[in-house]
Amino acid sequence: MNVQDTSHIRMSENIIVADADYIDYVAFQLSVQFERILNRRIPQADLSRWAINVALDGGLRATEGVKHETQVVLVHDKGKTKLENFAPSNYSKELNAQAFEDPTFGEFLVNAYAVGDVVSKDDYILDTVQTITQHPEVKRLMVIPNGEQGDLYGQLRRMLHNVDNDQRITLFAMQPMEGGNFRQEILGYSMLSALGIRGDEIK
Repeated sequence: MNVQDTSHIRMSENIIVADADYIDYVAFQLSVQFERILNRRIPQADLSRWAINVALDGGLRATEGVKHETQVVLVHDKGKTKLENFAPSNYSKELNAQAFEDPTFGEFLVNAYAVGDVVSKDDYILDTVQTITQHPEVKRLMVIPNGEQGDLYGQLRRMLHNVDNDQRITLFAMQPMEGGNFRQEILGYSMLSALGIRGDEIK
């Protein structure tokens, strides 16, 4: 496997690395499912709310007097120009090199990377995660791979087995997966909140 140049990715205290095509797919599936269940229209997922929820699931907490910074890395196939089920959605015009501020949890910096010509999306994500684990300034790493197709989840699990650092690493999937040298969280919880689906609606 060729090691890719990931030096352009800024090393924030918190980093979210996501397969953007996969989270878009999950948002669509949940929208269809819950429109039927709740008998109401489900809006597009709020990307900023989703990112905050993922950071919280990954261990970010408000700290008095501390301004946190979280980098959101969206990796997508080069043929895709936007997220179909999130807002904002357009990679080049609305997401890449953009940021938003949350009064409680600090600044979120968003970047989108199109892959597919030289390196596959899975290899890019794997290389990016491996690079991040070598940077001690990163305190929390949250990874959302496509755990339903291919073997990226398994590759990440094997690669992280040998990581020995103080980072809090969390992998997200739609169902519990084989464990490893990381924490696990269910992706659906952050997604439901971003889609505006309240807990009391689905009890």
